[in-house]
Amino acid sequence: MNNNIYKHEFKTRLRSVITWSVSAAAVALLYLSIFPSFAKDAALINKTMESFPPELRAAFGMGNVDFSTIMGFFSFVYFFLQIMLAIQAANYGFGLVSIEERELTADFLLTKPVARSKIMTSKLLAVLTSLGITQVVVWISAFGFVNVFKGDRTYDAGILALLLLGLIVFQLFFLTVGLVVSLLVKRVRSVTPYAMGLGFGMYVLGAFGDMLGESKFEKITPFKHFDPNYIIKNGQFDTPLVMISVAVIIVSAAASYWLYTRRDIPSVT
Repeated sequence: MNNNIYKHEFKTRLRSVITWSVSAAAVALLYLSIFPSFAKDAALINKTMESFPPELRAAFGMGNVDFSTIMGFFSFVYFFLQIMLAIQAANYGFGLVSIEERELTADFLLTKPVARSKIMTSKLLAVLTSLGITQVVVWISAFGFVNVFKGDRTYDAGILALLLLGLIVFQLFFLTVGLVVSLLVKRVRSVTPYAMGLGFGMYVLGAFGDMLGESKFEKITPFKHFDPNYIIKNGQFDTPLVMISVAVIIVSAAASYWLYTRRDIPSVT
């Protein structure tokens, strides 16, 4: 790892990390703060939800949500956290090497006596540090707000930790896939459309899979690999599906190194 590259990459994302972290904490606070009100009329709300078509409830991840329990309600909040963290990780993945290529500053970096593999490692570690900060904020916010707003209800802290652990692998999926896609295309002119497309595209695949009852979609999207309803109900991950995410992360990371070391980097001429 090159310390100068690591520090530069981390500093350039620091404001973004703060924005994403505060936003995630705000979402957790906003939704969990209304749990006490929902819990008072949980029976009525659950009955109302049952009146909606099963396909519609499944599309929004509320197929078997029990709003009377804090963990059931958190599974609803979890859905919004997944979308936010997916876009953040994908944004960092797509922008890891494409920004320098787009601004034609990559040749300046590559003229330094640093191997491309070391450059990639330094950049990845900076991004992982950034995502790690966001994860710490999410963990503190989730446990803190759940304990504040649960009232006299109890919950399994192990299940909550399992859900949050899933978010770590979830973000790594979008980070590495975004990175390898950015290296497969000729040039990423704007990171945001790619990140939004990957994040919402994977969600839509999962939603369509639930609506159509097609289990094959489960193998494609990490939104189904880390389904909060399954984790809460069974107290564990759906291991075969999680291993698909892990395999994609490993393959994408390895492919990214291979592609970057052989990539024809555009330069100022």
